[in-house]
Amino acid sequence: MNNTSSLSPNSLSFIALCNEFCQALERAREADRETFVCTMLRLLPRIYISATDLRIDDADEESAYIESVLDEDYYEAIRRNVEFLLGPDDTYLEVFEEDMKYSDTPIAASVSEQLADIMQVCYNFVETIKDAPDEVIVNALYAVKEDFQTYWSSKLCNVLRPLNQIRYNSTEI
Repeated sequence: MNNTSSLSPNSLSFIALCNEFCQALERAREADRETFVCTMLRLLPRIYISATDLRIDDADEESAYIESVLDEDYYEAIRRNVEFLLGPDDTYLEVFEEDMKYSDTPIAASVSEQLADIMQVCYNFVETIKDAPDEVIVNALYAVKEDFQTYWSSKLCNVLRPLNQIRYNSTEI
C-alpha cells in the first residue's frame, strides 16, 4: 500500500486481520489441528467486528470493486488441506441454510468450504489493495463491506459454531 495515513485505524486493522486469516489458511497443511482451530476462533470474531465497524464515507460506489484473483485450484487446495486437518469434524449440520425451510432432511455443510469461501473474499481483497493508491483501497473497503453484509457475514457466523464444537467438545483436541 502506498500511503495509508488517510485510512482509519479500524480499516487498517481489518486489512491486517484479512491478511492474517489468509496466511493461517495457507499454512493449514503444516498446522496442528488444535492450533488451527484456536487461531480460527481467535480471528473470525475479530474479522466480524472489524468488518461490521468499517466506516467508508468517501468511497466511489460506482468504482467499488474487488478483483477476483484466487484461482479455483488454489481455492480447492486450501479447502482440501483444512478438510484433511479436521477429518470427520469437517462436516456439520447446517440449520441456517435457506433450503432448510423446505427440507425434511438435515443439510450438511463443510467447515473447510466455509473457511475457503471467506478466504476467497479476503484474499481477493488483500490482493486488490496491495500497492494500490488510497482511492482504490477505500473503494475496495466499500466493496468488501457490501459483500460482507450480503454474503459472507452469515458464513463467518455459521462456521464459528462447528469450530467451537471441535475446540471444546471434540475428543481429538
